[in-house]
Amino acid sequence: MYSVTLAGPADFDGWRRAARTLLAAGLDPGDIAWLQPGEEAGLFPTDPIPPGDRPMPAVPRDFMAMAEAASRHADPGRFALLHRLLWRAGREPGLLRTPTDRDMLRAEAMARAVRRDAHKMHAFLRFREIGTEAGPRSVAWFEPEHHILEAESGFFVRRFAGLRWSILTPRLSAHWDGQDLCFSPGARRQDAPAGDDAEDLWRTYFANTFNPARLKPAAMRAEMPKKYWHALPEAEIIPALIHAAEDRVRAMIERGASAPIARRQRRL
Repeated sequence: MYSVTLAGPADFDGWRRAARTLLAAGLDPGDIAWLQPGEEAGLFPTDPIPPGDRPMPAVPRDFMAMAEAASRHADPGRFALLHRLLWRAGREPGLLRTPTDRDMLRAEAMARAVRRDAHKMHAFLRFREIGTEAGPRSVAWFEPEHHILEAESGFFVRRFAGLRWSILTPRLSAHWDGQDLCFSPGARRQDAPAGDDAEDLWRTYFANTFNPARLKPAAMRAEMPKKYWHALPEAEIIPALIHAAEDRVRAMIERGASAPIARRQRRL
């Protein structure tokens, strides 16, 4: 039995280095325990990984991109699955180009779930401003399904570079001070502010731009599941807007189309 302890749950670079060593040694993936810091391999001692010089399999670039996304999935078997795919690729030419393979299907599904989780984070994370001794800080609470915070923090650094912000999640927290990004242990929902003064303005804007004629509740709930609503200030008024949508559409129809504004003709 052999074990590899990674630096964290999203340590793709550590997995890739270890996978090269294991593949060179020709070790069966079933004999490898992939561990997180603080985890034990089991009741029995593990052996040191022997050196090896077996050739590496050819790996398509798109497979590595997919594997990096899949490595952030919450499934505890993700690293073992990716290792097994590389091990099999050295024995089954063309495997990594076979999307119908059972292991490939599973890895692709993991990658899609992680990308979907990242999309939801970009769309539904909301900062709320608090006062600190160092000045204003924007704080957000989010509950990702997978280990995406480290990878997605760069998106928020680019988008909110001028803010001092913190993103709190149950597993990990990210902090940006305008120059440096750092991480700390996870937090609780009550550690994040419940609201701020700007939320009433945002709800007013949302209500005034809401188009009842284009309302599709099923599609809206599919795109914005209710589990995210607690973090969205506009979510408080969504039920009322949906309830009033039919009456608002009827009133719009009764008013009819507004006449176009006459344009002043210019003489040449």
